[in-house]
Amino acid sequence: MRLSPDYVRDALARAFQEDSIYSDVTTRVAVEGGDVAVIADLVAKASGVVAGIEVAATAFRALDPHIEICRFIDDGTRVESSEKIARIKGSAEAILTAERTALNFIQRMSGVATLTARYVAAVSGTGAVIVDTRKTVPGLRMFDKYGVKMGGGKNHRFSLADGVLIKDNHIALMRNQGMSITAIVAHARTHAPHTIKLEIEVETVSEAHEAIAADADIVMLDNMSIDDMRSVVDWNSGRAVLEASGGITLANARAVAETGVDLISVGELTHSPPAFDISLEFLVD
Repeated sequence: MRLSPDYVRDALARAFQEDSIYSDVTTRVAVEGGDVAVIADLVAKASGVVAGIEVAATAFRALDPHIEICRFIDDGTRVESSEKIARIKGSAEAILTAERTALNFIQRMSGVATLTARYVAAVSGTGAVIVDTRKTVPGLRMFDKYGVKMGGGKNHRFSLADGVLIKDNHIALMRNQGMSITAIVAHARTHAPHTIKLEIEVETVSEAHEAIAADADIVMLDNMSIDDMRSVVDWNSGRAVLEASGGITLANARAVAETGVDLISVGELTHSPPAFDISLEFLVD
Protein backbone atom coordinates (compact mmCIF):
# COMPACT_ATOMS: atom_id res chain seq x y z
CA MET A 1 0.00 0.00 0.00
CA ARG A 2 1.35 3.43 -0.95
CA LEU A 3 0.11 6.70 0.48
CA SER A 4 -0.61 9.40 -2.09
CA PRO A 5 1.84 12.32 -1.68
CA ASP A 6 -1.02 14.76 -2.26
CA TYR A 7 -3.09 13.08 0.45
CA VAL A 8 -0.18 13.31 2.89
CA ARG A 9 0.51 16.95 2.07
CA ASP A 10 -3.15 17.90 2.46
CA ALA A 11 -3.40 16.17 5.84
CA LEU A 12 -0.21 17.83 7.04
CA ALA A 13 -1.42 21.22 5.87
CA ARG A 14 -4.58 20.85 7.99
CA ALA A 15 -2.51 19.71 10.98
CA PHE A 16 -0.10 22.64 10.59
CA GLN A 17 -3.01 25.07 10.43
CA GLU A 18 -4.46 23.52 13.58
CA ASP A 19 -1.10 23.99 15.32
CA SER A 20 -0.63 27.60 14.12
CA ILE A 21 2.90 26.82 13.01
CA TYR A 22 3.52 30.30 11.67
CA SER A 23 2.93 31.72 15.13
CA ASP A 24 5.31 29.44 17.04
CA VAL A 25 6.29 31.92 19.72
CA THR A 26 8.30 29.37 21.71
CA THR A 27 10.61 28.46 18.84
CA ARG A 28 11.05 32.11 17.93
CA VAL A 29 12.34 32.72 21.43
CA ALA A 30 14.66 29.71 21.24
CA VAL A 31 16.24 30.74 17.91
CA GLU A 32 16.18 34.48 18.51
CA GLY A 33 19.97 34.63 18.11
CA GLY A 34 19.70 33.06 14.66
CA ASP A 35 18.65 29.70 13.25
CA VAL A 36 21.19 26.91 13.36
CA ALA A 37 21.59 23.47 11.84
CA VAL A 38 20.96 20.61 14.25
CA ILE A 39 20.82 16.82 14.30
CA ALA A 40 17.95 14.96 15.96
CA ASP A 41 16.92 11.31 16.15
CA LEU A 42 13.48 9.76 16.15
CA VAL A 43 13.73 7.14 18.91
CA ALA A 44 11.33 4.36 19.89
CA LYS A 45 10.44 4.42 23.58
CA ALA A 46 8.73 1.02 23.56
CA SER A 47 8.69 -2.24 21.59
CA GLY A 48 6.44 -2.36 18.56
CA VAL A 49 6.01 -1.96 14.81
CA VAL A 50 6.81 1.36 13.16
CA ALA A 51 4.69 2.98 10.44
CA GLY A 52 4.65 6.50 9.05
CA ILE A 53 8.34 7.37 8.75
CA GLU A 54 7.86 9.08 5.40
CA VAL A 55 4.85 11.01 6.71
CA ALA A 56 6.99 12.36 9.55
CA ALA A 57 9.80 13.13 7.11
CA THR A 58 7.36 15.00 4.86
CA ALA A 59 6.25 17.09 7.83
CA PHE A 60 9.79 18.25 8.48
CA ARG A 61 10.55 18.86 4.80
CA ALA A 62 7.35 20.86 4.41
CA LEU A 63 8.89 23.54 6.61
CA ASP A 64 12.37 23.25 5.11
CA PRO A 65 12.92 21.28 1.89
CA HIS A 66 16.66 21.18 2.63
CA ILE A 67 16.24 19.02 5.74
CA GLU A 68 17.98 15.65 5.38
CA ILE A 69 16.32 12.45 6.58
CA CYS A 70 18.29 9.26 7.11
CA ARG A 71 16.15 6.19 7.81
CA PHE A 72 17.57 3.46 9.98
CA ILE A 73 14.60 1.14 9.33
CA ASP A 74 11.62 0.80 6.98
CA ASP A 75 7.93 0.94 7.79
CA GLY A 76 6.64 -2.42 9.01
CA THR A 77 9.81 -3.10 11.00
CA ARG A 78 9.59 -4.21 14.61
CA VAL A 79 11.77 -2.17 16.96
CA GLU A 80 12.73 -2.33 20.59
CA SER A 81 12.79 0.45 23.16
CA SER A 82 15.62 2.97 22.62
CA GLU A 83 16.10 1.85 19.01
CA LYS A 84 16.67 4.70 16.53
CA ILE A 85 14.16 5.03 13.71
CA ALA A 86 15.54 7.94 11.68
CA ARG A 87 17.93 10.91 11.88
CA ILE A 88 16.94 14.44 10.90
CA LYS A 89 19.51 17.07 9.97
CA GLY A 90 18.76 20.72 9.25
CA SER A 91 17.09 23.88 10.47
CA ALA A 92 16.45 23.89 14.22
CA GLU A 93 13.48 26.19 13.71
CA ALA A 94 11.80 23.92 11.15
CA ILE A 95 12.45 20.76 13.18
CA LEU A 96 11.14 22.27 16.42
CA THR A 97 8.03 23.71 14.78
CA ALA A 98 7.14 20.49 12.91
CA GLU A 99 8.03 18.19 15.80
CA ARG A 100 4.59 17.67 17.35
CA THR A 101 2.78 17.26 14.03
CA ALA A 102 5.35 14.75 12.79
CA LEU A 103 5.24 12.78 16.04
CA ASN A 104 1.43 12.79 16.17
CA PHE A 105 1.24 11.08 12.80
CA ILE A 106 4.01 8.52 13.28
CA GLN A 107 2.87 7.67 16.83
CA ARG A 108 -0.72 7.12 15.70
CA MET A 109 0.25 5.05 12.65
CA SER A 110 2.79 3.00 14.61
CA GLY A 111 0.20 2.42 17.33
CA VAL A 112 -2.19 0.98 14.74
CA ALA A 113 0.60 -1.16 13.27
CA THR A 114 1.70 -2.43 16.66
CA LEU A 115 -1.80 -3.41 17.78
CA THR A 116 -2.47 -5.07 14.42
CA ALA A 117 0.73 -7.09 14.73
CA ARG A 118 -0.41 -8.36 18.12
CA TYR A 119 -3.68 -9.61 16.62
CA VAL A 120 -1.87 -11.17 13.66
CA ALA A 121 0.45 -13.00 16.05
CA ALA A 122 -2.52 -14.16 18.13
CA VAL A 123 -4.08 -15.99 15.16
CA SER A 124 -0.84 -17.17 13.56
CA GLY A 125 -1.05 -20.60 11.98
CA THR A 126 -4.86 -20.75 11.87
CA GLY A 127 -5.39 -19.45 8.35
CA ALA A 128 -7.61 -16.62 9.57
CA VAL A 129 -6.81 -13.11 8.32
CA ILE A 130 -7.09 -10.01 10.51
CA VAL A 131 -8.86 -7.15 8.73
CA ASP A 132 -9.76 -3.61 9.69
CA THR A 133 -13.03 -1.65 9.52
CA ARG A 134 -14.15 1.86 8.60
CA LYS A 135 -13.97 2.87 12.28
CA THR A 136 -11.16 5.29 11.57
CA VAL A 137 -10.30 8.88 12.50
CA PRO A 138 -12.40 11.12 10.19
CA GLY A 139 -10.19 12.52 7.46
CA LEU A 140 -7.28 10.22 8.33
CA ARG A 141 -8.58 6.86 7.11
CA MET A 142 -5.73 6.21 4.70
CA PHE A 143 -3.16 6.64 7.47
CA ASP A 144 -5.05 4.23 9.74
CA LYS A 145 -5.45 1.68 6.95
CA TYR A 146 -1.76 2.01 6.10
CA GLY A 147 -0.87 1.28 9.72
CA VAL A 148 -2.94 -1.92 9.57
CA LYS A 149 -1.07 -3.07 6.47
CA MET A 150 2.30 -2.35 8.08
CA GLY A 151 1.23 -4.44 11.07
CA GLY A 152 0.52 -7.44 8.85
CA GLY A 153 -3.26 -7.08 8.62
CA LYS A 154 -5.48 -6.63 5.57
CA ASN A 155 -7.79 -3.80 4.61
CA HIS A 156 -11.57 -4.17 4.46
CA ARG A 157 -13.57 -1.54 2.55
CA PHE A 158 -11.94 1.88 2.22
CA SER A 159 -15.30 3.51 1.50
CA LEU A 160 -18.97 2.80 0.90
CA ALA A 161 -18.22 2.42 -2.82
CA ASP A 162 -15.94 -0.58 -2.38
CA GLY A 163 -18.54 -3.28 -1.94
CA VAL A 164 -22.09 -4.13 -0.93
CA LEU A 165 -22.19 -4.73 2.82
CA ILE A 166 -25.74 -5.25 4.03
CA LYS A 167 -25.72 -4.70 7.79
CA ASP A 168 -28.33 -4.91 10.55
CA ASN A 169 -30.04 -1.59 9.85
CA HIS A 170 -30.21 -2.26 6.11
CA ILE A 171 -31.74 -5.65 6.91
CA ALA A 172 -34.25 -4.14 9.35
CA LEU A 173 -35.34 -1.66 6.68
CA MET A 174 -35.72 -4.33 4.03
CA ARG A 175 -37.42 -6.83 6.35
CA ASN A 176 -39.96 -4.12 7.06
CA GLN A 177 -40.76 -4.35 3.36
CA GLY A 178 -41.41 -8.07 3.74
CA MET A 179 -38.05 -9.32 2.44
CA SER A 180 -36.26 -12.42 3.75
CA ILE A 181 -32.48 -12.86 3.82
CA THR A 182 -32.76 -14.78 0.55
CA ALA A 183 -34.78 -11.99 -1.04
CA ILE A 184 -32.40 -9.33 0.26
CA VAL A 185 -29.40 -11.07 -1.30
CA ALA A 186 -31.25 -11.53 -4.59
CA HIS A 187 -32.36 -7.89 -4.61
CA ALA A 188 -28.80 -6.71 -3.97
CA ARG A 189 -27.47 -8.95 -6.76
CA THR A 190 -29.94 -7.40 -9.19
CA HIS A 191 -29.22 -3.78 -8.30
CA ALA A 192 -25.50 -3.76 -7.44
CA PRO A 193 -22.69 -3.56 -10.01
CA HIS A 194 -21.58 -7.03 -11.09
CA THR A 195 -17.92 -6.14 -10.46
CA ILE A 196 -18.13 -5.91 -6.67
CA LYS A 197 -18.58 -8.43 -3.88
CA LEU A 198 -21.79 -8.83 -1.90
CA GLU A 199 -21.53 -9.29 1.86
CA ILE A 200 -24.34 -9.61 4.35
CA GLU A 201 -24.30 -9.53 8.15
CA VAL A 202 -26.14 -12.26 10.07
CA GLU A 203 -26.70 -12.86 13.76
CA THR A 204 -27.93 -16.46 13.92
CA VAL A 205 -26.95 -19.82 12.49
CA SER A 206 -30.20 -20.06 10.54
CA GLU A 207 -29.62 -16.63 8.98
CA ALA A 208 -26.10 -17.70 8.04
CA HIS A 209 -27.42 -20.84 6.36
CA GLU A 210 -29.95 -18.78 4.41
CA ALA A 211 -27.33 -16.24 3.31
CA ILE A 212 -24.91 -18.96 2.20
CA ALA A 213 -27.65 -20.81 0.32
CA ALA A 214 -28.55 -17.52 -1.40
CA ASP A 215 -24.97 -17.33 -2.72
CA ALA A 216 -23.74 -14.30 -0.82
CA ASP A 217 -20.03 -13.84 -1.51
CA ILE A 218 -19.18 -13.06 2.11
CA VAL A 219 -21.21 -13.72 5.24
CA MET A 220 -20.40 -11.69 8.33
CA LEU A 221 -21.06 -13.60 11.55
CA ASP A 222 -21.91 -10.82 13.97
CA ASN A 223 -21.34 -11.43 17.69
CA MET A 224 -21.84 -15.17 17.35
CA SER A 225 -20.67 -17.64 19.97
CA ILE A 226 -17.66 -19.84 19.25
CA ASP A 227 -19.89 -22.91 18.94
CA ASP A 228 -22.25 -21.18 16.50
CA MET A 229 -19.38 -19.96 14.35
CA ARG A 230 -17.91 -23.45 14.24
CA SER A 231 -21.30 -24.83 13.24
CA VAL A 232 -21.61 -22.33 10.37
CA VAL A 233 -18.08 -23.08 9.17
CA ASP A 234 -18.85 -26.81 9.05
CA TRP A 235 -22.13 -26.30 7.19
CA ASN A 236 -20.62 -23.75 4.78
CA SER A 237 -18.01 -26.19 3.40
CA GLY A 238 -16.08 -23.37 1.76
CA ARG A 239 -18.95 -21.95 -0.30
CA ALA A 240 -18.92 -18.40 1.08
CA VAL A 241 -16.13 -16.42 2.70
CA LEU A 242 -16.93 -16.22 6.41
CA GLU A 243 -16.05 -13.14 8.44
CA ALA A 244 -16.25 -13.01 12.24
CA SER A 245 -17.07 -9.60 13.64
CA GLY A 246 -18.16 -7.99 16.88
CA GLY A 247 -16.66 -8.37 20.31
CA ILE A 248 -13.26 -9.47 19.02
CA THR A 249 -10.42 -8.93 21.49
CA LEU A 250 -6.88 -10.15 21.88
CA ALA A 251 -8.16 -12.51 24.55
CA ASN A 252 -10.60 -14.33 22.25
CA ALA A 253 -9.12 -13.79 18.77
CA ARG A 254 -7.34 -17.16 18.78
CA ALA A 255 -10.48 -19.06 19.74
CA VAL A 256 -12.43 -17.26 17.00
CA ALA A 257 -9.74 -18.06 14.44
CA GLU A 258 -9.74 -21.73 15.40
CA THR A 259 -13.42 -22.06 14.41
CA GLY A 260 -12.20 -21.94 10.79
CA VAL A 261 -13.53 -18.51 9.77
CA ASP A 262 -11.66 -16.83 6.92
CA LEU A 263 -11.61 -13.25 8.16
CA ILE A 264 -11.72 -11.57 11.55
CA SER A 265 -12.61 -7.87 11.44
CA VAL A 266 -11.43 -5.85 14.42
CA GLY A 267 -12.68 -2.32 15.01
CA GLU A 268 -10.20 -1.78 17.83
CA LEU A 269 -7.32 -1.67 15.36
CA THR A 270 -8.29 1.83 14.28
CA HIS A 271 -10.94 3.13 16.67
CA SER A 272 -8.85 2.91 19.85
CA PRO A 273 -5.21 1.91 19.34
CA PRO A 274 -2.77 3.15 21.97
CA ALA A 275 -0.25 5.60 20.55
CA PHE A 276 3.22 4.14 20.11
CA ASP A 277 5.69 6.20 22.12
CA ILE A 278 8.31 7.85 19.91
CA SER A 279 10.44 10.84 20.88
CA LEU A 280 12.54 13.37 19.01
CA GLU A 281 15.90 13.74 20.68
CA PHE A 282 18.45 16.44 19.78
CA LEU A 283 22.07 15.33 19.59
CA VAL A 284 24.10 17.80 21.63
CA ASP A 285 27.70 17.95 22.77
